[in-house]
This record gives sequence, structure tokens and C-alpha cells, in this order.
Amino acid sequence: MAAAVAAADAQPGATFHGEQFAVFAVLFAVVVVLGFWASRWRRGGKELNSLDEWGLGGRRFGGFVAWFLIGGDVFTAYTFVAVPGAMYASGAVSGWYAVAFTTMIWPIFFVVMPRLWDVSRRHGYVTPADLVRGRYGSQTLALAVAVTGVVATMPYIALQLVGMQAVLEVMGVGAGATSGFVRDLPVIVAFGVLAVCTYTAGLRAPALLAFVKDFLIYLVVAVAIVVLPHRFGGFGHIFDAAQHKFDTANAAAVAAGRKPSATLIPGSKDLLAYATLALGSAMALFLYPHSITGVLSTRSRNVIRRNAVVLPLYAVLLAFIALLGYVAIAAGVHTTNPRLAIPLLFDHEFPAWFAGVAFAAIAVGALVPAAIMSIAAANLFTRTIYVGYLRREASAAEQTRVSKVASLLVKFGALVFVLGLDTQNSINLQLLGGVWMLQTFPAVVLGLWRPRLHRYALLTGWAVGMTYGTVQAYHQHSLVAKHFGGALAVVPGLGRTGYIALTAFTLNLAIAIAGTLLLRALRVPNGQDLTLAPTPTVDDHPTRPGTLVGAQASPRTAAPLPAAIPTTRPGQPTTVIRPASTPPSAAGTTHHTGDREQPDQ
Repeated sequence: MAAAVAAADAQPGATFHGEQFAVFAVLFAVVVVLGFWASRWRRGGKELNSLDEWGLGGRRFGGFVAWFLIGGDVFTAYTFVAVPGAMYASGAVSGWYAVAFTTMIWPIFFVVMPRLWDVSRRHGYVTPADLVRGRYGSQTLALAVAVTGVVATMPYIALQLVGMQAVLEVMGVGAGATSGFVRDLPVIVAFGVLAVCTYTAGLRAPALLAFVKDFLIYLVVAVAIVVLPHRFGGFGHIFDAAQHKFDTANAAAVAAGRKPSATLIPGSKDLLAYATLALGSAMALFLYPHSITGVLSTRSRNVIRRNAVVLPLYAVLLAFIALLGYVAIAAGVHTTNPRLAIPLLFDHEFPAWFAGVAFAAIAVGALVPAAIMSIAAANLFTRTIYVGYLRREASAAEQTRVSKVASLLVKFGALVFVLGLDTQNSINLQLLGGVWMLQTFPAVVLGLWRPRLHRYALLTGWAVGMTYGTVQAYHQHSLVAKHFGGALAVVPGLGRTGYIALTAFTLNLAIAIAGTLLLRALRVPNGQDLTLAPTPTVDDHPTRPGTLVGAQASPRTAAPLPAAIPTTRPGQPTTVIRPASTPPSAAGTTHHTGDREQPDQ
């Protein structure tokens, strides 16, 4: 069978597999129907004419929905294709670290995200840039966070298309077509349908589709991890086959004068690279706009905490997915394109109908996170750039319309990005995403605690970290890329290889702390902290929508100013007016006392 696989892998996609595609198409049609129906799901009689409703699902998702939605942020099509593909190509350092960081992320998530949810809910914030603006009183720092999020998200969305392209290529869709447009037409149609679903239903569409996505992935991985190891003599034989492949590849690299890079299990010389990749990736992943969007869509902090406890189960699933890379080696899969390794494995080791199910799981795994990412990026644009710089008095409905259009443009841009550029360029730029996102950690995460750092020091640290990380990544090369060829570089002062993002973050944080101390010593004023006001709510207030008592008028939902301010003198019980478009929790108006939630009965 291995010989047959090797022979067939020479030209993947040369033959159209009709049965696989038929199963794939049926499951995709089910997903499309659910996507359009999602606009009626969990609406509670409310129209989708505010960012809270359209972009955050009404902030009413409970633990069950949040489990799939937040987990869907982690398990994308590219994860299903790239992590085992990296294991297949070069082993544990470049692949298995993903299992480590998806384990490490949840303790950080448990500490940080409930607090972020609390501040955002009390002040009506929709994006991390809103929080930064309110915490530091700096539109410029908020713009830096927003631009970083949008720029880092774009190649991430594009890579979901790469995962979809991989399964379509293996199924032979477009086989024999002489026009690139004809070959890419299925991807264009799929993303077009996704765009319409998201435009109509907002975050409810990916939240509902996440159920289908995860069910298919659970099914496929469970079958694969039981059937395939048994077929190839158990994991002992699988690891032996992987070790033989890597020994051969390393010997060839040494003979060619290159540094050997393949490893079955990280050795002592690889520990710093492995550890920094895992830690830095864990710190960066939950800072991505789509991760925060999933968190803010939940109805309470307890939902976030409970999910943080059980979401590590996803890391177990990812471990099994990653090991499929070694299984592909034992199965005799031969390809120079690692992202095709897993689709080829399913194509040749399972019946056509089940391979079609697996390919549908990967495709749906592309659509769900891409939808969340486009919504999150669109909200960042609307809240920070459109409202912050172009139309400060934009109404809630207008902001929602702008976000809808922006989400379409984001998807279109990602489509052009991946279809117009070489796939390797998309992968290289995605590596920069983690480098860039980690540089927002001091402003976003440390801003949740006091004392706060100085806004000018944070902005300087962000600029230095972004510049250092980008320059270092630019100088990394590989066999397939002259620039941006990897995420590892020598750590200054240590002489060993580490994750560029974490090195840049260390430099960023050092500048932010030192700069804060200096600016305080010089008595340079910091921005106004607009999150200090306690915020019990009065929802039906007599003032004009968007008017804050004692402050200038600001738009209802997307105000760059705080969503609520006190209306009484210091020392008296505080009553705060919340803009009408910032809804209370699903259980009723929520009063915040200290760090506890007390829903009205």
C-alpha cells in the first residue's frame, strides 16, 4: 500500500474523485443552510442593528455555545493541515509545540479573560482597542492595537483558504482546467457563501456552524487515531518510521552543508526554541481579535472560567491530530508540500465517502474561524478608525452597516491575498502574526491591572517590539523562502535560538516599564483613565441617545469615549447612564459590585 501511496502522490489532484466530492458537497450544503438560518437563532426578538447584536451575538452565549465558539478559534483548517504537516516535514519542534501552547494558554486565559470581560461589559467595549482607549485615554495607542490586530488577522484568514485549497486539490477539483480562475472557483464560491452568511447573521453564523465543525473533526480524528495506528503496526512502528525519515533528512542536510533541523523529540539544544515557541504562542493566541470577540460574546465571567477549565481537552484532540503527521510517514505518503500530507493520508487510507467527510471537516474548519476573524477585524476598523477618526457621531445602526461592509472587504482581501500570491508568502506572513500580536500584550493585558503603565512608554515599546520582530523575521531564510523563512532567531546575549516574538516582547516590556518610571519622574501627564467610574446601570434614561451626562456627546454603541460615567457627586451613591445600545445580560440588568455579578431577579 505504501508503494501505491507514493506513486499516487506524485501528482495529487490529477484525477477528480467524484464520490469524495459528492459527500463533501452535501455536508457543505448543510452548513450553508445552517449559516443562513443562524440570523434567526438566539435573537431574543432583537434586530441585528447594533454591534452588540451583530458582532457579539447579543453577549448572551452560554457555556455550551462558548465551548464550541472559543474552541473553534483554536482549531482551524490550517491547524488541521499545518500542525501534522509540520510534524510530517520536520518533527516536534515545528509541530508538537502547538500541543504545548494550547495547553499553556488556558491558565493564562483563566486569569486574564474574565477580567477583560468584566471591564468590557461594564463600559460597553466591543474590541481590545476600545479597552485600551478607555484605560489610557489614548486614541493613538488604541489605533496601534487596532492596526496590529487587523494586519495580523488578514494572513490568518488567508491561511484558512490554504487549508481548503489543500483538500480541493487532493479531491481533484479543477483537475485538467487550464484556467487558474476555474481551479479556484470552488474556493471563491465557498468564501462568497460565507461572506453572505456572515453579513446576514453576524457572529451567530460561526457560533452555530462551530457545532457542525467540531462534531465532524471529533468524528474524523477518533476514527483515524484508532484505525490507522492499528493498520501500521502501532505507534512504536510509526515513531521508528518517523525517526528513520528524519535521520535520512538530517544526513542529507549535513552532506549539503546545511544545518539539520528535523527531530523526533526535542533535544537539549532545542529546548529554548521549543519552550519560547510554546510560551510566546500561548501569550499571543488569545490576543488575536477573534479570540477576544468569542470571549466578549459570553453572558458572564463564570462561563469563561468554566470553559477555561474544560477547554484543555482540545489540546488532547490536537495531540492526536499532530501525531497524524507521523502516521503519514509510516503510511508512505510522499509529497514535497507538507500541507497535503494529511489530505493525501485520508485519500488513500479510507473509503472515498469517509475521506469526503474528513475533507468537509477541514473545509468547515476553514469557514468558521474565517468568519469570526473577519467580524473581529471589521469591528476593529469600525470602532477605532471609522468612529474614532471619520464619524464620531455615527449611530449604532450605522456602525453595524459599516462593520458588515468591512467584513466583506476583509474576506475579499484575504481571498485576493491567497489567490494572487504564492502560498508560501501567506505562510511566511502568518508567522509574523504571532510576532505582531504579542506586542499588544503590555497595553491590553497589563492594562487590566493597576498601576497602569504610561501611554507614551507603551507606544514606544510597541513600536520598538514591532520593528525588531519584523526585521528579525525578515532576515530568516529557508529552502523555500529568501525572507520571512521562520519564526526562530538567535536570542541576543544567550547565543541560542528562540522565538522572535518573545524576544521582541521582552524588549517591548522593558522599554514600557523603564519609560513609565522615567515619565513619572518627569511628571509627564498620563491619559485619563475612563474605566475608573463604577457602573451600575440605568437603561431607560431621558437623555438623547449617545449623550453622556457631564461630557460631550458621543455615539451610542461604538463611542471611543466611555460607555458610562457617573451622574452624581463624589461620595454619593453612583448612578450611571449606559447608552441604550449596550444591552444588559440575558438574565436581566447586571449590577457590578466589587468583582461579583448580581443579576436582577
